[in-house]
Amino acid sequence: MITFAENKSNMDAKYIKKEIADLNGTGHTQAYYKMVTRAMNHEQFIDVLCRDGSLPRSTYKAVLTQIAEKLPGCLANGFSVKIDEVGLFTARLGVRKDMLPDAFEPGETKRNASSIEVRGVSFKADPDLIRTTRRKCVLSSGGVSRLKKPKTTLEERTAMAREFLKKHVVMRVKHYADLTGLSKTTASLELRKISKDPASGITFQGRGSQKFYILRSQDTSENNK
Repeated sequence: MITFAENKSNMDAKYIKKEIADLNGTGHTQAYYKMVTRAMNHEQFIDVLCRDGSLPRSTYKAVLTQIAEKLPGCLANGFSVKIDEVGLFTARLGVRKDMLPDAFEPGETKRNASSIEVRGVSFKADPDLIRTTRRKCVLSSGGVSRLKKPKTTLEERTAMAREFLKKHVVMRVKHYADLTGLSKTTASLELRKISKDPASGITFQGRGSQKFYILRSQDTSENNK
């Protein structure tokens, strides 16, 4: 059981500053901040709900169970569901994994209902949830994490990506990260930059979790000659 009788300093949330090495010799190091999270399971969250003692534990548990059972049906029927002071839930569609472009001949774009499925659930936090969380949050530093600069140049990594695409047609961030040794975060940022440069020969399709990278049409046609 989670107890809130601990020393306040032990309950403060910690953040880590992550520094991404200057990959292109610009002299600028990118940085972002990430909270160090601790897992709270279902039963522990019910413990928190029971703190004020206004309702029996079984009631809280029953309500959460009902939400878990009824929410998917509402989303599946095309509703976006708003829970006041929590947020908005919406089903997110995408192409089935076995119907992605690498399963088609180059240039194939036909789609029908059988090739589309629910690939996730989007959650947009209610502004009140964000404001209340911000007000309650007391942060302290958890240190700095520095991502090392790779041994290859951007041009070399771009060439590696093109060669990968000539063989596999489709490339995702994970593929590029594995190929180059970059972290997923750095790989994502770099691919975004590469795909904006027409000279790279690489572009992208989709967005979010459905985003993937392909050769630009000219490169594809040359490869198929």
